[in-house]
Formats: sequence, structure tokens, C-alpha cells
Amino acid sequence: MTRSTNADDYQHVPRPIAAMPKEFADGHVIAPHRHARAQLLYAAAGVMRVTTADGTWVVPPLRALWIPASTEHEIRMSGAVSMRTLYIEPDAAPWMAPRCEVVEVVPLLRELILEAMREPVEYEEAGRAGLVMTLLLAELRRAPTVPLRIPLPSDRRLLALCRSLLKQPESDVPLDTWAARVNASSRTLSRLFLRETGMSFVAWRQQVRLAEALSRLALGQPIGTVARDLGYASASAFTAMFRRSLGTTPRLYLARSGAMAPSNSALADG
Repeated sequence: MTRSTNADDYQHVPRPIAAMPKEFADGHVIAPHRHARAQLLYAAAGVMRVTTADGTWVVPPLRALWIPASTEHEIRMSGAVSMRTLYIEPDAAPWMAPRCEVVEVVPLLRELILEAMREPVEYEEAGRAGLVMTLLLAELRRAPTVPLRIPLPSDRRLLALCRSLLKQPESDVPLDTWAARVNASSRTLSRLFLRETGMSFVAWRQQVRLAEALSRLALGQPIGTVARDLGYASASAFTAMFRRSLGTTPRLYLARSGAMAPSNSALADG
């Protein structure tokens, strides 16, 4: 029997986990919505950009996004996306954060997510499927989180600036120029950035570029191309920034996550 692709059909299933696979075309947008259950949002292929009232997250295949129950969010697809969603009863994962968090999807967690899609929606809890779901929750509990949230401000001037940079992460327009565009002083914008995002303008822009880079690398783009497109002088300069932010090189980060083989020439560290 064909599995439903209507998220509403999974919110009251009498099981702690309900798994829904769904395919999306490049550029598809799911308008702001919310679910009764918490959600582990994962893409087996393609990249998703998820936005809530207070942040944006880019989700390539090597990561998943934990979205607490009743959190309004919008999803935009980059490339053809094979979305694999787990709708989880909040009581089944009480240790998870009350806010959105990016989690690493190691190979075992990935296989468990995919296996959950093959089981019946109302799976046998006392059988193999129940053990799969129990192990899945255990792996989710131990999955490391990644500090890759891009906080969004509420001030309308900053929000306009941030939305522009999210569309053009390679932009090197300085804060002084942005200040003139939104009729504010650079000192005012700098102070607002720190107060509303907890980050400086330069740090926020780097976070945007890092998220964009991870998405492009996960889609197989060569590191030299990614570095150049995002405004870095060389692949080595980009790799140095990547190591400072995530503690490892792009090649090793993706290999550890199981997204790509370490020998992939597209990931040469330069």
C-alpha cells in the first residue's frame, strides 16, 4: 500500500515514531506550518533551508534538524530533495532541546532513519521494527549537535540586511555601506547585531558562508569552486576558516559524516 505523503496523517499515529518519505523538486517551498509532534527533518538527497521566527538552518544530507513540536517553520528545497521525516512524540525523546538544533547524522543513524521508512506506519512494537525505533532514539540521543544556527534579528533594518546576505552569502559589502542603505549609523547597526543575534556582523556573515559551504560541499561541488564563489582568496583560506569553525577540514568533516568518500577529489583541502 502506498504510504501517505500528508504530514497530518502522521501526527496521531499510535506509535512513538511515525516515518514519512517524500520527494520534492528543486525550488519547492513548503509555506510556514507547524506540527503537533516534534520532527527530525532529514534529506537523503538534496539540501533544505529551514527558517523559523528566530533563525535559519541549512540541512544537507550529513545533518538533520530537530524541530520541537508546534514550532512554525518554512522549508525551501535546493536541488531535488528526498525528504525523510520522523514525527516523534515529545515524550519519546524528552532529552531533546526545546529549540531547533542541528544534529550530525552518522552512518548508523542514517541507516536507521532509512529503515524506519520501510517499516509499516503502525509497526509491531514488540518485534524487529520496535527494536529499530528504540535503537534510532538511542542514536539520536547520542548524536552530537552542531552550532550552525543562523540567528535572525527582529529589528526591521537588520532583518532586511540579513535576508539580503542569506540570498548572496558571497557579498563583501561592508557594514558602513549597509548602514547607509538602511538609514542608520554603522555603530548603531554593530550594536544591534550583537544585541539581537549574539554575534558581530563579521561573525554572522561567516556563519552564513559556512552553512552555504556545507550545503554545496554535500552536493559534490569542488572545494576550490565553493571557496571562490563564497569570496575566499583561495581554497586554503577557506579550509583555515572551516577548521577554526568546526575543528577539522572539509574533507575529513564530510568523510566522518559518511556523506562522501575521503578520496573524493572534489574535497581536496588545497
